[in-house]
Amino acid sequence: MRTTALVAAACCAVLTLLSLPARAQDDTEKAIEKYRQMLKEDPWSNPGLLDSDRGEALWTTAAGPKKATLEQCDLGKGPGVVDGAFAELPRYFADADRVMDLETRLMWCMEKLQGLNHADLVKKPYPAGGQPVKDLGAIATYVAVKSNGQKFAARLDKPQEQAMVAFGEAIFYRRQGPNDFACATCHNDTGRRIRLQGLPFLAQPKEAKEVVGQWPAYRVSTTQVMTMQHRLYDCYWQMRMPELEMGSDVSVALIAYLTKNAEGGEIATPGLKR
Repeated sequence: MRTTALVAAACCAVLTLLSLPARAQDDTEKAIEKYRQMLKEDPWSNPGLLDSDRGEALWTTAAGPKKATLEQCDLGKGPGVVDGAFAELPRYFADADRVMDLETRLMWCMEKLQGLNHADLVKKPYPAGGQPVKDLGAIATYVAVKSNGQKFAARLDKPQEQAMVAFGEAIFYRRQGPNDFACATCHNDTGRRIRLQGLPFLAQPKEAKEVVGQWPAYRVSTTQVMTMQHRLYDCYWQMRMPELEMGSDVSVALIAYLTKNAEGGEIATPGLKR
């Protein structure tokens, strides 16, 4: 009888210890959710809005060898129109003969209007942890904010756009790299997480609608705004894949696929992430 009681007590102790990491994760997630709720109640307290303001100033500041602003950049709704533009991207641009997401289109405008060099723009385009988002990312944040409250409504019905979505879906499920990972390895089921980070089920429209419209987002852990192109770059790095170049067809295709899944989801940038 005494032995049985001791065994039961030992089992309880082991189960308690095993549950501690999960409890810690849940407590952290609850704390972050409380922080998110506080920011929603006072949206002007989101640190990412400082980068949006910086991006707005950069949009109208002459730069590059041509000393031009981006005010004639056509994001799909006419030169200089930013209101609602992000909600309809990615899209096919005949002048570039390419499907482009927001950051890729901004980079194209910087090259054509301001005369900046493509190789310089794609060389180390993302900040180190703790450093502010770079100029292109700040401008992207500003443009995205101008679609806040709208729903994702990229048509993606042209042949070039449909091909890009299909390409993105194929990449999403393709296992590759030294660890035989695919995007779907982490994002093809609900309720998954890595350490303290929840992993959204991005192949499912319900969860894609909830999270895709929150990028660009302010990351508390690195105290900086991270754009969608940066987020994908970081995922590739974590999978030990070759470096994902900003604006590459692979990056645009993945964004097109995710945006298609998030169709109808609300845009609320900059979001807040762990």
